Amino acid sequence: MIRHGSLRLRLFILILTPLVLLAILLGYWRYTVAQQTAQELFDDSLLSAGLAISRDVAVSEGDALSPTTRSLIRDASGGEIFYHVTGPGGIYVTGYAYPPAAANPTEQDAYQPQFFEAVYRDESVRVLKMTERVTLDNLVGDATVTAWQRVADRNAFANELSIRAAILMGILLATLSVVVWFGVARGLRPLLDLQDAIDLRSPDDLSEIKRPVPVEVFGIVQTLNRLFGQVEQSINAHQVFISEAAHQLRNPAAAVQSMAEALRDAKTDEDKDKRIIELVAAAKNSATVAEQLLSLERLRQPTHQDQMDKIDFRAVVEEACADMGVHILAKGIEFEVTMPEPTVWVSGDRVFLAEAIKNLLDNAVKHGGAELSRISVVLRYDEGWVKLTVSDDGTGLSPDQSEAVFGRFSQLEYSEGSGLGLSIVLAVAKRHGGMVSINLVENGASVTLELPIAP
Repeated sequence: MIRHGSLRLRLFILILTPLVLLAILLGYWRYTVAQQTAQELFDDSLLSAGLAISRDVAVSEGDALSPTTRSLIRDASGGEIFYHVTGPGGIYVTGYAYPPAAANPTEQDAYQPQFFEAVYRDESVRVLKMTERVTLDNLVGDATVTAWQRVADRNAFANELSIRAAILMGILLATLSVVVWFGVARGLRPLLDLQDAIDLRSPDDLSEIKRPVPVEVFGIVQTLNRLFGQVEQSINAHQVFISEAAHQLRNPAAAVQSMAEALRDAKTDEDKDKRIIELVAAAKNSATVAEQLLSLERLRQPTHQDQMDKIDFRAVVEEACADMGVHILAKGIEFEVTMPEPTVWVSGDRVFLAEAIKNLLDNAVKHGGAELSRISVVLRYDEGWVKLTVSDDGTGLSPDQSEAVFGRFSQLEYSEGSGLGLSIVLAVAKRHGGMVSINLVENGASVTLELPIAP
């Protein structure tokens, strides 16, 4: 038996894999959204700081920033804010001396806030530049406020948010993994209970499984019950066969033993010769019964399509009739074979087909009775079927006796046969998709074996 790993582990992987992939996609989406959201929030914070600086410069006329504004630009989200303020005419008012400049200035409304990326002291920064109309010391003109933050500080803040989200998602995935692992185990519990129940059975218990099972397992249980039934039928058939075979072999074995003892106790050479002939006949009868029993047992095995060959059935009939014709003619019985010229092909086993034909002929010889004087074999084709009919003028057979004559070890009256011949013919016919039947005739017996012609 080949193991394919734990079903629990396979279900765990199947359930968790798409969830992990979904978590990765959500994590990437969350990271990009966090970056975008942080950019918007930080720009708003930078704009708020710029407006506060502009207000303080206007109120104090460029002297100083209020404590609130200083706290705002120092503790703003995304890192410290730097600033530079110029008054009317571009005069320096307050802040850092040299603000960053845009690498590629764009033309737009001068009084609209402008955001751009720049480099300040070898560091990437996010810059806000805004211009407003102000009055300083009776001077009316444009005041420009430039405020900027380090991009690295902003990215660190955004990464921290992403890491927190990733940790939270990791905790959720770990929790989900534990839940799925034990949930799958609990879901598979009925299968394990079913296994335990089957393990507790004795080897002879092939009764149906009647315990309640989930819908998903119901089909498996039905298949097991059907298999149990088939195995039980097969075992019963074997037991019946063994019993019947032992019964049938007992008589030939006893006959051989009696003939051997009679040969041992024979007084004269003439008596010994007679006993030897009887012993040989008894041994042949015993061997015939054993061979027929083995044939029946082989015919019980299932047939696979690759075991079927395309066979010239006309040639099989010729060979079987040639083998049996010598014995039939030796008994003084007229033997006639009629076959059409064209070759006919059937799909099957050559050995079994030949054995079936020989059993039909042997049955006619053994059960024809004292009045038997003629046996005929007729082969013909009829609408996709090949039909072989063996007829004789001996003791008659009628269709209503079919159940008796085709049963194993059954005979209508005592004869030297074993009662297995026609049952073997029936088994061969079924194995090849055909049939065998007793024909209604006025005198004697007539049995027809029908087989489908191979395409």
